[in-house]
Amino acid sequence: MSNRYAIILAAGHGTRMNSKLYKVMHQVCGKPMIQHVVDQVNQAHFTKTYVVVGHGADAVQGCIGENANFLLQKEQLGTAHAVLQAEDQLGEQDGTTVVLYGDTPLITHQTIEKLIRFQEDHHAAAAVLTAKLDDPSGYGRIIRNGNGDLAKIVEDKDATDEEKQVKEINTGIYSFDNRKLFSLLGKVNNNNAQSEYYLPDVITLLVQNSEKVIALKTDHFEETLGVNNRLQLAVAEKYMRERINRFHMINGVTLIDPAATYLSAECTIGADTIIYPGTVVSGRTTIGSGCTIGPHTQISNCVIGKETVVNQSVLEDSWVGDRVQIGPFAHIRPLSKIHDQAKIGNFVEVKKSEIGARSKASHLTYLGDAVLGEDVNMGCGTITVNYDGKNKFATHIEDGAFIGCNANLVAPVTIGRGAFVAAGSTITESVNADALAIARSRQTNKENYALKLNYRNNH
Repeated sequence: MSNRYAIILAAGHGTRMNSKLYKVMHQVCGKPMIQHVVDQVNQAHFTKTYVVVGHGADAVQGCIGENANFLLQKEQLGTAHAVLQAEDQLGEQDGTTVVLYGDTPLITHQTIEKLIRFQEDHHAAAAVLTAKLDDPSGYGRIIRNGNGDLAKIVEDKDATDEEKQVKEINTGIYSFDNRKLFSLLGKVNNNNAQSEYYLPDVITLLVQNSEKVIALKTDHFEETLGVNNRLQLAVAEKYMRERINRFHMINGVTLIDPAATYLSAECTIGADTIIYPGTVVSGRTTIGSGCTIGPHTQISNCVIGKETVVNQSVLEDSWVGDRVQIGPFAHIRPLSKIHDQAKIGNFVEVKKSEIGARSKASHLTYLGDAVLGEDVNMGCGTITVNYDGKNKFATHIEDGAFIGCNANLVAPVTIGRGAFVAAGSTITESVNADALAIARSRQTNKENYALKLNYRNNH
């Protein structure tokens, strides 16, 4: 197999996005568009991959890192000019070069590989990936000669009225004989409406030189969808979500309503997990098998074990074990760790805390900067008072401790193994193992005082 190179064009600002964010950094299913393209290209095993950057170069390089090489296009003078930035690296190389765009997040490595094989098997100078659209407005048209061979590609802005009626469009994805590509790039002119150097003109020059140019029509136009505005971004999001959801369902995950389930491109989910509508799973989340998630649950960058139930809750950057119950209406904030068979119930907030196996905070509780051992019971309304206005302090609750309702544990404090804290107590000192702590003021009853209050209210 000859050397294979990929050039991904990602230098345009994307003014139609009406955004401060560089176009290819806009996300589709939780991942920047350029990252989708680079990930698929890398699966096709190219010898070298180059990303041509311009506006927002630092952001793109920060996103891609070492997964590609970068070339700077200082002036955005068109797609041919962008590819020409790789001349020093590839101009004298034999092999095949594929040119793609950083705003086509739905392209797959299978389609890229199919285009390369199509070009190489036919010993063609170039192969163009095309598609047919009922409304081809905005796309370059594929113009064929009387024999059905490719004659030229005309940009929408430069097309005649007759050419605009053509429904076969250029997807912007090409596979070239590398030497022939770079031998002609310098001959492309900018005699067009935008005064830009268009890469499709290389195809025209190849045809004029009697080189063999072929076109591969894809049946999956959505893969080649370019995103230039927010409407197209929403369409790409829809297609990507359908692809992701289909993958998980085929692999044994039940989505009660796929159209109302939002899974990131990087999440993994075990078989026999059931996900209810309104659930959003983002980032590099891993969910084990046999779980029940949702409805109306948000999970971001978490690891969740098997057979865990998460109902109408929010989980962020945390680890959850097996057979845990969370929710409804719980909030697991970052850096929390919840061990097997624990229960975090309704209106419980956990922040940067570790909850031991089988421990329970069933309702209306705040656990911040706390470490709970195993089999701990946290009563309703309990608060770990972790902040004095300047510093955060930790609360330690050892195995088997029982914390009564409406208790305040003022950190730093330790509740010993098997200890009891009476309801309504405010604990400011550590409690020894097996002790009972009572910290509340003595009750005083004033007889008939209510009558006096009623008298005042009536007069």
